[in-house]
Amino acid sequence: MTQKQTILGRISQLARANVNALLDRAEDPEKMLDQLIRDYTNSIAEAEEAVAQTIANVRMAEADLQTDRDGAYKVDNLARVALSRQIQHESEISRAEPTITQQNDTVEQLKAGLTTMKT
Repeated sequence: MTQKQTILGRISQLARANVNALLDRAEDPEKMLDQLIRDYTNSIAEAEEAVAQTIANVRMAEADLQTDRDGAYKVDNLARVALSRQIQHESEISRAEPTITQQNDTVEQLKAGLTTMKT
């Protein structure tokens, strides 16, 4: 029986040796290093692309902010102009109302005088 185990052990050892030899041939260090370099190069390219995209997003956000600031400035100026015009018109109204009232009184007096003249 020791012979049988020895033969089976030898076959097992031979099979393991062949598998290890195949793995050693498949794992060519130069090819593995080349693959690692390719992987790192791809990772660097992806990182550069992500940085570029982030920079572009920041630039777009800054442009949007400036547009919002410009719009707020314009609205603020428009509001100032509108308020000054409103104040001007209200001032003209307050000056015109007494004049119109006085002219209406004068018209009524003239009508009354005309009526008196007719009679």
